Formats: sequence, structure tokens, C-alpha cells
Amino acid sequence: MKLIAVSQRVTIDPKTGERRDALDQGWARFLHACGFSPLLIPNHRETAEQLMQLDSLCGVLLTGGNDLVAYGGDVPERDETELFLVDEALRTGRPLLGVCRGMQLLQWHADIPLQRVEGHVRTRHTLSFPNGAASVNSFHNWGATTTAPGWDVCATADDGVVEAVIHRQRRQAGIMWHPERESPFCPRDFVFFQQFFAGREVWPCVD
Repeated sequence: MKLIAVSQRVTIDPKTGERRDALDQGWARFLHACGFSPLLIPNHRETAEQLMQLDSLCGVLLTGGNDLVAYGGDVPERDETELFLVDEALRTGRPLLGVCRGMQLLQWHADIPLQRVEGHVRTRHTLSFPNGAASVNSFHNWGATTTAPGWDVCATADDGVVEAVIHRQRRQAGIMWHPERESPFCPRDFVFFQQFFAGREVWPCVD
């Protein structure tokens, strides 16, 4: 079984104030179709540390949802857990992929400031890739128009917002669209996830 450690969003019950970890069921279906099984990581640092000691883990996935605390979010426990996952992936050399908020966290971790973006919520748009263009879904309010040294831009939107990045040396990458929300799932996303978590070369950079 190929396990992927998967981070979760925090939802707050408006009646009780209960803080709940949650994950779109689409992620289990999508990862299963890719040949992986998710290991859900709770937003509790000490538990995350224990789970990341499993030898069977072949990668880490940072999922979407919740703004970063630095940009008005109210879930510091998630920021703490995911920053630990980034550092732990670096220490162990495991591949780490950030999706939407996950890519935002990687950009912010690399000292790239985020900015409010318009026209990127609940829509589809065409991205420019090195080998052509593709339509993807979009559900984010925050983005950036650049990336940090050591990272390559792999896809951009028409307004210049960076939509995919990959590190030249580390096994880390980020995408701003949601593969788990496509119906049916996109074969291009299957190939990318399988190749990335197998440690293969993916996406030549944009000039």
C-alpha cells in the first residue's frame, strides 16, 4: 500500500465552537485512482510527528481550504502542523505537493508575499504550460505573480498569477487547482501525481 500523508482543513461548528478536522471525500477517490491511500494527518503537532515516522509513507500532500493566519485566517493549529510537514519532508527527502492553500503555504514559506487575486473563485480558466494550454478549476482568493530562487514557474494564468511551481533540487511542488474536484478526474492530473510521488521528472519550467 502506497501511503500519502494528507493534511486537513479546520472547520468550526457555529453552534458549539467545536474545531473539526475535515477532508473532501474526493481526495480519497482521487488518490485511490492514482494508486495511493491517504493517511489523514490531524491538526495536532505531536500526533503529526508520530505519524510521520511511518516508513511506509511515500509522500506528503497539503490540501486546500482555510486562509493562512498571516492573511487573516483563524486556524493557527493548521499552519503549525503544515509547516512541520514541510520541514519534515525536507529532512526526510519525501516528495511534498501543495494544492491551492498548500501551494500558498509553500510560497509564503519561501518568503514570497501573497496578494488578493480577482476572478479566481469558483471558475475555470486556461493556464499556460510549457507544452501548451489547459483548462483547470479555480477556488482561491490569494496568489502571487512570482516565486522564490530555486523554484521554477510551471504554469501561469492570463493575469500573471502563478498557478504551478516546482523546486529544482527539493522534491517539492505546488499547484493552485483542485484535482479532487474534477468530474470526471483529469488523466493529466493522474500522470502528474503518479510521476511526482515516484520521484520522476515532471513539468519542464516556463521560460
